[in-house]
Amino acid sequence: MNYGFVKVAAAIPSVKVADCHYNTQQIIQQLEEAEKAGVEVVIFPELSITAYTCADLFAQQLLLEESIKALQQLVNVSRDKEVICMVGLPLEVNASLFNCAVVLRHGKIQGVVPKIYLPNYKEFYEMRWFASGLHCDSNITLCGQEGIPFSPYLLFDTPSCRFGIEICEDMWATIPPSSQLALEGADIIFNMSADNEGTGKHNYVRSLICQQSARCLAGYVFASCGFGESTTDVVFCGNGLIYENGSLLASSQRFSLEPQLVVSEIDVERLRNERRVNTTFAACRVANHLRTYRHITLDGPAPRPVSLTRFVEPHPFVPSGKELDERCEEIFAIQVSGLAKRLLHTHCRTAVIGISGGLDSTLALLVATRTFDKLGFDRKGIIGVTMPGFGTTDRTYNNAIHLMESLGVTIREISIREACIQHFQDIGQDINNHDVTYENGQARERTQILMDVANQMNGLVIGTGDLSELALGWATYNGDHMSMYAVNTSIPKTLVRHLVVWVAEHDVDATSRTTLLDIADTPISPELIPADEHGNIKQKTEDLVGPYELHDFFLYQFFRFGFRPAKIYYLAQIAFGTHYDNETIKKWLKTFCRRFFSQQFKRSCLPDGPKVGSVVLSPRGDWRMPSDASSALWLEECENL
Repeated sequence: MNYGFVKVAAAIPSVKVADCHYNTQQIIQQLEEAEKAGVEVVIFPELSITAYTCADLFAQQLLLEESIKALQQLVNVSRDKEVICMVGLPLEVNASLFNCAVVLRHGKIQGVVPKIYLPNYKEFYEMRWFASGLHCDSNITLCGQEGIPFSPYLLFDTPSCRFGIEICEDMWATIPPSSQLALEGADIIFNMSADNEGTGKHNYVRSLICQQSARCLAGYVFASCGFGESTTDVVFCGNGLIYENGSLLASSQRFSLEPQLVVSEIDVERLRNERRVNTTFAACRVANHLRTYRHITLDGPAPRPVSLTRFVEPHPFVPSGKELDERCEEIFAIQVSGLAKRLLHTHCRTAVIGISGGLDSTLALLVATRTFDKLGFDRKGIIGVTMPGFGTTDRTYNNAIHLMESLGVTIREISIREACIQHFQDIGQDINNHDVTYENGQARERTQILMDVANQMNGLVIGTGDLSELALGWATYNGDHMSMYAVNTSIPKTLVRHLVVWVAEHDVDATSRTTLLDIADTPISPELIPADEHGNIKQKTEDLVGPYELHDFFLYQFFRFGFRPAKIYYLAQIAFGTHYDNETIKKWLKTFCRRFFSQQFKRSCLPDGPKVGSVVLSPRGDWRMPSDASSALWLEECENL
């Protein structure tokens, strides 16, 4: 099962200008390489049979005839190949010469796509040799095959995807052909190009492809000619790029003297899901249905199994690389702006936060202090309430106190022990029975205290719960589940830890830094069960519901792309490698599916909170799900993994 992945390649052969025989042999070698690699579709550069820089030699009958002979040779070679191949050549049709892409499979010419937009400015003079294919839409005879579609308005259907073709300058047009191809259902756009180099141009080209693949919600495979093209006036670096919805999957080495085959897998299932949920895409299709496209079905067996070469990010919520600082600052800014607006709207200069010494309340406190600083409010207006209970350890208690002291907020300590003992007596709960009532009673007592303190001080209770807890329902209903404004509502646990460490390293003094780093290193726990005999945390959340890095991965794939459990399991195996065995991944994936469905009732009545990323479970925004939906289909698939 390929789970929607299509293996594609951008081939960059070495060429000799006007030497069709040499160029064809180079194409055949890379075609063999693509076949062995399990590639389903491979594209070669613009005019790859002749080379792009033939100039006035394109008017020579010998060159045109030899290019047809070369094409016939490629047709013959393709007979026993599964890979779909696209090559470029000059083709004379009705006394006009066209710059064309030819699609080959199983010894058959499936279609010919002429270039629409011919650059005729600066170093380019294509109108000197070629005619535009803008008005072409006919059938031709080529290499002894009749009825071959000849049009730029062709869509090619395979069992695994639908693709379209544009040629070089087409992409630079104000409205590229690929936009209409995508609206007509093309999952992947292939572009054969002759993209010469210039200072700064490479980054501009990459930005064009990135934006076009994102705008079209499509895969984009770009193959531009390389070494061997004439350097009389310009240089070609051999640019091979594969994008998926704005993300770069693979690229070639620029200025290589050797042929290159750039291979990756495009997730067509993911792209189709993006289009399903993006109602603007469907609206554009209706508004821009300007012409009829011909569909060409490429017959053949089912696609071969795909072995992924692309990287699968195990921590999709966590920023990395050169944009790390910018992304973290942006996340904080969103949280701060959300809280600032709510404080100003409610005329509150007081924020009440329960501080446990854990990650979530720490992040909420950091957001609150930054917000008060931004508004010019005194930090003493932040009331941090530590509420020791039966499971509170010295480590978390001391970290809570030290952090509040170093940040200069108001500290209140209110033990919940006596209140909970009285409450348990009132309802007849055995205090030695550490069941769900024992745990939830403490959580609700803490929430009651925070709400009442907020009423006393004309303040807002700032919620601390995070996105991962919401997904799993790992919160007490009407306990820590509830607040007056929840700043962490769209921050998953893996990102919470990362942000706390980032703040420790960039935004606080040495005293706060030491405390923050220790908090980040503390096992995640609600501390509702008494500590062990050594005073250490006994109740560890990840022992009970599973590793948060797994659950965050599951959540991202499930919510963001609508993937089924089998595909999520497959991707998790690749993402985490040997870090988790298959049985462990299966176990916690089943837990995720079960809890995600059963705990929806908690998400159906969430407090307000700012959207930060692309995964948000607010019932007023990104996620509307009935609380009584059945999880049977998902759990059944988990059982059958």
